[in-house]
Amino acid sequence: MKKILLVLVSCTFYFSILAQNPNQKTYCNPVDIGYRYNFEQLNEKISYRSGADPVIINHKNEYYLFVTISGGYWHSKDLINWDYIKPSMWPMEDMCAPAALSVRDTLYLFQSTFEQRPILFSTEPEKGKLQFYNRWLPRLPQYIGPWDPALFYDEELDKWYMYWGSSNVYPIFGAELDKKRNLTYASTYKGLIYLDPKNHGWERFGRDHRDTIKPFTEGAWMTKHKGKYFLQYGAPGTEYNVYANGTYIGDNPLGPFTYAPYNPISYKPGGFLTGAGHGNTFQDNYGNYWNTGTPWIAVNWNFERRVAMFPTGFDTDNQMFANTRFGDFPHFLPTKKWTQKDELFTGWMLLSYKKPCTASSVRDTLVANKVTDENPRSFWVANTNKAGEWLTVDLQSVQDVKALQVNFTDYKSDIFDSNEERVFAQFKFYASNDNKNWQLIYDNSNEPKRDRPNAYVELPQAIKARYIKYENIHVPMPNLAVSDIRIFGNGTGKAPQTPKQLSVKRQVDTRNADITWEKSSNAIGYNILWGIAPDKLYQTYQIWADAPSSLELRALTVGQKYFCAIEAFNENGVSVLSEVKEIK
Repeated sequence: MKKILLVLVSCTFYFSILAQNPNQKTYCNPVDIGYRYNFEQLNEKISYRSGADPVIINHKNEYYLFVTISGGYWHSKDLINWDYIKPSMWPMEDMCAPAALSVRDTLYLFQSTFEQRPILFSTEPEKGKLQFYNRWLPRLPQYIGPWDPALFYDEELDKWYMYWGSSNVYPIFGAELDKKRNLTYASTYKGLIYLDPKNHGWERFGRDHRDTIKPFTEGAWMTKHKGKYFLQYGAPGTEYNVYANGTYIGDNPLGPFTYAPYNPISYKPGGFLTGAGHGNTFQDNYGNYWNTGTPWIAVNWNFERRVAMFPTGFDTDNQMFANTRFGDFPHFLPTKKWTQKDELFTGWMLLSYKKPCTASSVRDTLVANKVTDENPRSFWVANTNKAGEWLTVDLQSVQDVKALQVNFTDYKSDIFDSNEERVFAQFKFYASNDNKNWQLIYDNSNEPKRDRPNAYVELPQAIKARYIKYENIHVPMPNLAVSDIRIFGNGTGKAPQTPKQLSVKRQVDTRNADITWEKSSNAIGYNILWGIAPDKLYQTYQIWADAPSSLELRALTVGQKYFCAIEAFNENGVSVLSEVKEIK
């Protein structure tokens, strides 16, 4: 009788969990969309999926996502489930870093260009119906643009503007548009802001701002909040971990603008996903702000990228900030206006970091353990792409598993077109406590076929398991290749102790600071939190515990005070934050 009851319970759980979770409440960066295959390197036979320069627009309480070279756009009602839309018309050369804007019942769309190009519009974007708003936006002088454009409507002034720029020579430009003449230029364009890496440490190029290449500015965006104009820009370049968004503040749409004391506003140099630059800022249906950005992948091509979004707000001093703390861990999507910057974090920790793995097969030296190293640029490759190839992660103790993420890699792929007949991902996940008896916990083979390069799965209920197995059903690439399988939930042990002996010291070059601490014995990682006041520690630099317990922070502004604290985390939770210290 006990055996029969056990079978019945298992079957009930099996059927309740196989279907897509209709009550999903969380998301996890990178955004889970079907990133499109890029055709730009076809002649070089370099195949990869990519998404960059995102713009998310709230249009009539639904969301539209526009991404560089995607042949269309995505539509969502909840910021979780995104449907790809092929529009009725689209530029033959595709769109790079498109501008999008919603005003009343109309969505406007414009591509990056150095030539004459039209502004498009739609009153039914959910149906993919696009039309010409104007046939040609007049051409600007050579190399001026508008490349990386942003459209802005000031409802209070009833005026329209465009901002643009993508260069390490030219500034971010702006101009007023004339609505009576179908949004052609109403004024002469003007330079608004320039990079100043001699004073703004984060604007220096290279990994951790260590390169001498002249940095790039791009990705303009305008947000108006409490009468102030926040002109957002991306810098210093997309190719490294420090790609970020900064802001200048003004009293008028075309300035003058003053560099914000807290900068960059969105910055994510550490963790699984690195880079947060070149995106936009939008509000959800509850009035919460979000900042989007472009994390860097660069496995097959230097500009192979993804899309991320981070909770964003304005503090009591009207200072804009994005929260990237645990920015690639699961977060709740809000059901109301949030009031505390960390309240959307689920508290589900990473259970899989550096945990041992076994696989059905291994091609060359691309071994299984690479899927738990939290590095999207290393990966496991199976001998085939056939159904039945598998990989198992040993969590080394029974844990409460709540969510899973599988990140696929294009390894020597031969795909240059996201043909839905071929390009889709189907897979299963199993759980076990003994590595022998397995319970199926997820299977998407009965769902509509879609590509999921960074598939995130929130389980309907937590399960207790030591082993998690991924099993392939279908991938489009010639070989099954996975960069990371990330397992989230909560362990049964204790959170780490607060790190001791935090030391912070500003260098002679005050753009830099040296930070050291004493390691916590059971930590797997640390968050160095810093900002311009003890209660404004908005920035986070994540460091893994197997790295040295030190950081040279090279993102400070000359003449600006800074404060710093540290916390430790492991599978079980997060420590109490350390004492806050001024970086002197």
